[in-house]
Amino acid sequence: MYKVFVNDIPIILSTEKDLGEKYVSIPLKEVKLKRVIKKINKGKWLYVNLYHQKKEKLLKHLFKKLPVVTAGGGFVLNPKDEVLFIYRNGRWDLPKGKVEKKESIETGAIREVEEETGVKNLEISKFLQTTYHVFQRKGRYRLKVTYWYEMRTDYDGELIPEESEGIEKVKWKSMEKAQKALQKSYANIKLLFPEEILPAHSKDGISQM
Repeated sequence: MYKVFVNDIPIILSTEKDLGEKYVSIPLKEVKLKRVIKKINKGKWLYVNLYHQKKEKLLKHLFKKLPVVTAGGGFVLNPKDEVLFIYRNGRWDLPKGKVEKKESIETGAIREVEEETGVKNLEISKFLQTTYHVFQRKGRYRLKVTYWYEMRTDYDGELIPEESEGIEKVKWKSMEKAQKALQKSYANIKLLFPEEILPAHSKDGISQM
């Protein structure tokens, strides 16, 4: 089962035809995805299930529906176990960006964190997970597939927001402050944090089928 976010509404990709009466269920091979996205954006559909009997075919069919942008991002921790956040478009986010041609995803993730925040001496400690969300550019819907890595750094220098990318602030935040920041963040970002620190009102949405 996968979640593909349209804004903060998850489209579910599953092998189950029926997830309950509140869900609109459509065969993944037949779905007109742009129509579904428009319905979600207009608030008409909040629960959508796209199904295929073979789990290994779910992403394969999804990737045929929209142009795919591959990105890498960092859940960056310092020696105090504070998390590195960026602030852009009125929300707290984690640094991430498009991977360049002939660049490994790990290299791209580190480069994007450095460019967006000014933080250096980054080392990947482990892979976390992959998130999927739909965005619009030049009037076309695209699917961003972001590979997230936990990173560690001993950097304690100046934090420099990449203003050309619309980033207004870069901050280290304790888990307590992260909990507050997540109230003004994105659903796919919340997936990267332990459930116990998520804002209470968001837990149902994150754990939702």
